[in-house]
Amino acid sequence: MNKLFHGFIFDIDGTLTSTNQLIFDSFNFIAKKYLDKTFSDEEIIGLFGPTEGQIIKKLFGENHKEVSEDYYKFYGDNHSMADIYPGLKEILVELKNNNYPIGIFTGKGRDSSMITLTKLGIDKYFDLIVTGDDVENSKPSPEGILKFVDKFNLEKQKVLMIGDSVSDVKAAREAGVKIASVLWDSYGEEEVKTLQSDYYFHSVGELNHFILNNN
Repeated sequence: MNKLFHGFIFDIDGTLTSTNQLIFDSFNFIAKKYLDKTFSDEEIIGLFGPTEGQIIKKLFGENHKEVSEDYYKFYGDNHSMADIYPGLKEILVELKNNNYPIGIFTGKGRDSSMITLTKLGIDKYFDLIVTGDDVENSKPSPEGILKFVDKFNLEKQKVLMIGDSVSDVKAAREAGVKIASVLWDSYGEEEVKTLQSDYYFHSVGELNHFILNNN
């Protein structure tokens, strides 16, 4: 069978999992507790790029270790408000059963990434997990994608990055891999649509059909 792709990389928040609201609530929990203020969703999104740990260090200074502990405790304790999008686990199972290398490349820190992946029972499907703590430069740097390509000795044009954000598109473009932009929970949907990704998917069902029919 002529396979269109030989490896797949997934973002986490807004792509695999409905964790965006959990992130907003976690940030506002520590902001209220330590700064006596709350942020709008847009203000929190504006902080994205660095990991949570880096953002907390910048915002809270010398208190950052204590604040980080509170952040991750709240994030873990309230994780039931998040879930994997229905149908995505089936895609991971299908890819795994057919021995495709599957990776994660996320701007999240490693602690929150592993809380989410383990609580949802999907950590076992990934052959390489690259978080914001594992790279010198966060997205839109392609560093995490290139780690995956190099580890599995893949041809770049045969790798598909699946993500929801502008930074996913830019990272994939710079890395030279194909990009599928998913729009089922993208906070940057309108801007993502202007970037002419290789593929757009509005539902998990569309992505599932595409992958199963091209691999």
